[in-house]
Amino acid sequence: MPRHRIADWNNAYANGANIAGSDRWPAAWAEPAQAFRDALAAEGRARLDIAYGERPRNRFDLFLPEAAPQGLIVFIHGGYWLESDKSDWSHLAKGAVSSGFAVAMPSYTQCPDIRIAGIVREVGAAIEKVAAMVAGPLMLTGHSAGGHLASRMVTTSTPLAADVAKRIRHVVSISGLHDLRPLMRTGMNGALAIDEAEAQAESPALLRPLDGTRITCWAGGGERSEFLRQNALLANIWTGLGATTSCVVEPDRHHYDIVDGLGDPAHALTRTLISE
Repeated sequence: MPRHRIADWNNAYANGANIAGSDRWPAAWAEPAQAFRDALAAEGRARLDIAYGERPRNRFDLFLPEAAPQGLIVFIHGGYWLESDKSDWSHLAKGAVSSGFAVAMPSYTQCPDIRIAGIVREVGAAIEKVAAMVAGPLMLTGHSAGGHLASRMVTTSTPLAADVAKRIRHVVSISGLHDLRPLMRTGMNGALAIDEAEAQAESPALLRPLDGTRITCWAGGGERSEFLRQNALLANIWTGLGATTSCVVEPDRHHYDIVDGLGDPAHALTRTLISE
């Protein structure tokens, strides 16, 4: 009978140390992201550093399609709520923008300057601001910690106003962290400062989804086992709570290249995100 027990929680959530050639990232994202921003800015289709709050990182970029948008997608970056920035990910808007959708990418204040609960409120404010600028259906997606933040928006304790929440057609959580309790066992928690109360209040897997929620949990076959478990976990629990759920494991992808499909309008990840 197989038995499972994690002895090293730091290693369980360590991506770079367990991906060959991981030193390519995040630099491998920076150049295509800059090129995409420059190209759309030259065409007048990039609105950069729009403020949604008072703190320095309360800014988002908005990328627009050639014609009137068919709807709005918000991509929320990861980095364990500790690092990264919207500007590292701009090129991932290409798939949806090429398909006729506007794409917003917010930054947010990072731990330890804020608690995760505060980041949730900031992301909610960013979504409300851009939702007032772009009409139509709203799709949310995010990677890793961003997957947590995207799925957190469609829980019954969402920070979103009811009229904005009702516009959400689909959420795609990519390698999302849906139960925060295991992170309390890692060294990162020195900066994250997650306690039991916050884990209970901010873990999507421990919360109820809003009525009508549709979520796809998407991870790479080469992910750490904890990310695969977290991916399956939310889809499993929320199915039992009435949500429409899907759980996808994309072969031959790891934690860093799992997002690449968003840059391709023909890729299954992009097609899934914008599907009705």
